[in-house]
Amino acid sequence: AGLPKWHLIILLFMFRVSFNLHLTLTLTGPLDHDHDHHEDQVHHNANPDRCDGIEFDAIAPDEKGHTFFFKGDHLWNGFSGQAQVSSAFFRELDDYHHLGHVDAAFRMHNREKHETHDHIYFFLDDKVFSYYNHSLEEGYPKDIQLDFPGVPSHLDAAVECPKGECNSDSVLFFKGEEVYNYDIVTQSVKERQWAHLPNCTSAFRWLEQYYCFHGHNFTRFHPVSGEVNGVYPKDSRHYFMRCLNFGHGGEAKVPKCSEVTLDAITSDDSGKTYAFTGHNYMRLDTHRDGKHTFPIARTWNEVTNGVDAVFSYNDKIYIIKGDQVYIYKSAAPSTLIEGYPKSLNEELGIEGPVNAAFVCANQHIVHIIQGRMMKDIDLSATPRVVAREAPLPISGIEAGMCGPDGVKVFVGSEYYHYKTPRLLAFSRILQEPKNITPDMMGCVE
Repeated sequence: AGLPKWHLIILLFMFRVSFNLHLTLTLTGPLDHDHDHHEDQVHHNANPDRCDGIEFDAIAPDEKGHTFFFKGDHLWNGFSGQAQVSSAFFRELDDYHHLGHVDAAFRMHNREKHETHDHIYFFLDDKVFSYYNHSLEEGYPKDIQLDFPGVPSHLDAAVECPKGECNSDSVLFFKGEEVYNYDIVTQSVKERQWAHLPNCTSAFRWLEQYYCFHGHNFTRFHPVSGEVNGVYPKDSRHYFMRCLNFGHGGEAKVPKCSEVTLDAITSDDSGKTYAFTGHNYMRLDTHRDGKHTFPIARTWNEVTNGVDAVFSYNDKIYIIKGDQVYIYKSAAPSTLIEGYPKSLNEELGIEGPVNAAFVCANQHIVHIIQGRMMKDIDLSATPRVVAREAPLPISGIEAGMCGPDGVKVFVGSEYYHYKTPRLLAFSRILQEPKNITPDMMGCVE
């Protein structure tokens, strides 16, 4: 006689359970303690919040100027936003380390060698990874010594230092209290100790300044001497990220381009472009570091409550506020020239107020806009007086600048473009205005 029907049902059920268990073990491996530990680790590292005051493992911008802050197997893309898994941006890191952890990182500055310039280098234990456009370069990872002879493994931090800021194109590597200055061209290493500087867990070059991060704090330092000027450490949540109830950026929103208005704009002799609005200014030439607003008094200490007009001439920046002129050396740090501010009349031979001002490259004429009049003043003459004036076809000009592509004058969130100051002054046909764009000001449509 055969088995009862209910016995057959039980046997079939047990066979199915056994088969499914075998399939699970084949595909995923045994459900052992290590697997549980990995699951716990993933849960532990899930979605860290940098506003809790965490310590970054590494900081580096990519070739497009997006800055990445690394912590464990996560990163933050930019100065705001939520944490994301690192392998979503740099997937090969997970192939070599289950956490995708990064010891140190920097963006290479080596214009003489295009095959490495702007590449991001990640350091993990004794290996180095080279990425470009978020893709791992062929032949990587390598032993650190192959690409950077004389540089130790298990680094704490790294940061690039271009020629002009350092004596040559270099990289600063940090390990404990030791700093290794690596010359990119000669591949030589100079070892030094900056005992006064905290042990850096990450380092960052931003807007030609150098920052050592330690814990949730940072200390700004000179890349050649390690000198620290000012009161440090400072809490990074006040400066390098948007955190509620911290600093000037906690609840800041990126403005719409249609809402942007400028009080002044200028480019200095080194190519740095500054736009001023209200109490703040923004560097517009820093697409490699992103655009960010700062209080005007942060750079030009004596200037408060905004500006009326700004222009650059002979390695100096002239800031006009009311009937006063402040003149600063362009080179960082900006230093007020002794004897200033002076009155507009004493400095330029005019009375205020001034709506806009600009000087074209390799010229010595400052074009002052007051209402619908443009007054030309020869900065090489003594005393300075109005040499020429002309009516303008545009009313309500609030800012103006002269660059390689001509003259731009701003009215609200629009601007007018003329090839030369003369065409601006003597054109009787009003140009079609153009809108301020995200590429210009970092605003949103």
